[in-house]
Amino acid sequence: MKKTAVITAGTAGIGLETALGLAAAGYAVTVVGRNPDLGTRAVGRVNATNPAHPARFLAADLAALDEVRALAERIASDHATSGEPLNVLVNNVGAMFTDRQNVGGVEASFVVNHLSPYLLTELLLPTLTAAAPSRIVNVTSAAVGVAKRVFDDVEPPGGYYGFHWYGRAKLANLAYTLDLAARLEGTGVSVFAADPGGAATDMTNGTMTDPKIVAPALRLLWPLVRRKFARSISGPASVAARPSIVAATDHTLTGRTGIVIGAGATPVAPFRAATDPRIAGAVRRLSERHAPLRAL
Repeated sequence: MKKTAVITAGTAGIGLETALGLAAAGYAVTVVGRNPDLGTRAVGRVNATNPAHPARFLAADLAALDEVRALAERIASDHATSGEPLNVLVNNVGAMFTDRQNVGGVEASFVVNHLSPYLLTELLLPTLTAAAPSRIVNVTSAAVGVAKRVFDDVEPPGGYYGFHWYGRAKLANLAYTLDLAARLEGTGVSVFAADPGGAATDMTNGTMTDPKIVAPALRLLWPLVRRKFARSISGPASVAARPSIVAATDHTLTGRTGIVIGAGATPVAPFRAATDPRIAGAVRRLSERHAPLRAL
């Protein structure tokens, strides 16, 4: 029976390179994105490599939780009908915003970087469990290190600084990832986080040159901060995709779970705050409140 994988935000950048890597490993890949033209182009690139199974595209705006629910229903239904297992889910979606934005009344960075992959994962757990052994890969970021660690609400106290808020949403998702791994222990569903390190993508090219994304103290050091950002996003997306591909396919990870695959494509220690059960509990409550599994 063929192996299948779903990659969100898979039409360009790291997501597309992940799709190419999984297709090369023998998976039938489904790339998810909001732009049908980019989706057609991405599927064309994958299929041009003569994979064992043709790729397909599913359209969904992953910032809209109702579309995430519809996407999960479509994927689950397709697998139930075909009888094919869903072996791998790669939550690659991510976004950083220079200015504060809302999506459905909730701050956009938290929606895209955490609530969206949280909701898709939870809704697909029955399909992934039925396919066990299977894997979930959530893409994280070193930006978790600059995050405020208070999760009483979606928005932390203080002003809006895109890089820090992105890091906080990624911290929420990393804490969820490690908590989910513990929750699914013994089910045959392995859960990993993958840190791509950095690459030049549409997201980084659009935001990482604006000093507004960092707190005022760091703006005073903006020339140094900008050079550090420039170095961190100078690598190719194909290299940045390696941690996700390893997490999804490496046979040495079989039967293991709750592991962070670092930018060098090898296991690394998780960021300590993400292992704090108090943070995991607060994130779980926020997630259940703002992304209920059934639409209200």
